[in-house]
Amino acid sequence: MVTRVTFHYYRALLDVTNVLNSQRDWESLWKAIAGHIREIIPWERAGIALYDSKADAFRYYALEATLPTLKLQGDAVIPREGSAIGWVYDNQKIHVRPSLQEEQVFFEDQFYLQEGLGRMINLPLVVHNTCIGALNIGSTLSGEPDEDDLEFLGQVATQIALAIDHVQAYERIAALQRRLIEENQYLHQEIRETHNFGAIIGSSQAIRQVQELAEAVAPTNSTVLITGETGTGKELLGRLIHELSPRREKAFIRLNCAGLPAGLVESELFGHERGAFTGAEQRRAGRFELAHGGTLFLDEIGEMPLEAQAKLLRVLQDGLVDRLGGMQSVPVDVRIIAATNSDLNLAVENGRFRSDLFFRLHVFPIHIPPLRDRPDDIPLLTRHFMDQFNVKFKRNCHTIDEKCLARLFDYAWPGNVRELENVIERAMILSTGPELKVSKALLQAPKGQEKPSGSRTLKDAEKSQIIDALELAGWRISGPSGASVRLGLNPSTLRSRMKKLGITRPNSSQ
Repeated sequence: MVTRVTFHYYRALLDVTNVLNSQRDWESLWKAIAGHIREIIPWERAGIALYDSKADAFRYYALEATLPTLKLQGDAVIPREGSAIGWVYDNQKIHVRPSLQEEQVFFEDQFYLQEGLGRMINLPLVVHNTCIGALNIGSTLSGEPDEDDLEFLGQVATQIALAIDHVQAYERIAALQRRLIEENQYLHQEIRETHNFGAIIGSSQAIRQVQELAEAVAPTNSTVLITGETGTGKELLGRLIHELSPRREKAFIRLNCAGLPAGLVESELFGHERGAFTGAEQRRAGRFELAHGGTLFLDEIGEMPLEAQAKLLRVLQDGLVDRLGGMQSVPVDVRIIAATNSDLNLAVENGRFRSDLFFRLHVFPIHIPPLRDRPDDIPLLTRHFMDQFNVKFKRNCHTIDEKCLARLFDYAWPGNVRELENVIERAMILSTGPELKVSKALLQAPKGQEKPSGSRTLKDAEKSQIIDALELAGWRISGPSGASVRLGLNPSTLRSRMKKLGITRPNSSQ
């Protein structure tokens, strides 16, 4: 039979449990619990102390008191050895001192007596058979507590222990989320700095046109088709367009259509359901879903299998993705930037590429010229890579041997900017002094790709390139439309180069 008193206990325990399950802020949580405990048993001091394994001691996780004098406050450290909390921790049992005035057994008791307490109850907080601390209830009254009160407090202690475990788990998750956000921001910034997404290096007429086209199309959602030889920087341009777009805070997802077997292209693009094919042990989102809200960069689009081309065309038309083995279409919002080093017109004529997909992709074409067609960009690119490798290799190589000038200009650069980067890296490794030296062995162009030697030096080309950029910028060095942005340099670096090259504004001082 449930008595009125028993119902009161159950009601109070239910209230405590509801409070524990409804809040995540510990301070307000504890105050609510303490109030419910007072409804059952009077107290003037209530607290929770948790074990600190490093200190082999206990620290207060929560404390509330109505006493005029408080000797053991919230910042107190209570040793495990010789303390009541330590005994409860070691034995995982309730401990009651009914008359502190008559007997002080443990370390804390003398302080409790000075505070005016007559009785102290310590209850273990146990989670998964492990004690994490103690619930402490002190009263100015003396005498043995009622057995029903102790049973109620024991049940409350069990609920509190579980709540603390949950709160600490939430705190760990929140800390992990903050860390992941910080790491993501750090990596995002590191990627931007490492790959210099803020600018395409160069100020030749050819590369300026590429920059202007990228800046024009970036704010839109239009599909972009980037063409150019291997190593010209098609992915770099794709990332730049993404970084200049309203989608910059979302993902930039890349897929090399030539780097996967034909049977895996569809799974990578559109995803698959569990059991869709042998080895599909769980559902997997495709690149389209991962790029939702952001940009999908399809590299080497000309190598995509015809069957996958048909499905890609459907996604471009209606914005719906069908996972392999799936029964329901998934809506996606993705901006497409495709790139190729092959002739898609010829591929269409030969039946290797769908004409309808070609016209879907050929909305806003941008062609990146090969490096051999824009030799005036070689000086800035060389300086840029030297700066990068000086940091990477912890070197101090800032000048270029004059004998290397003709080699850099006369070489055909079949591998384009990527090859130039590799050459500068090898040259930096081999150059032991402050001057960069590029040997003939590092430049091995295939037959028929050599260029006739000219008399123009690298210094002359760099000076001319900087002056062209300054004139286009109205001789403004910094700012959104300044020459430093056009050249892909920091304003301070540009000023330093101008000083070394003797560049000054005509009829005006800098």
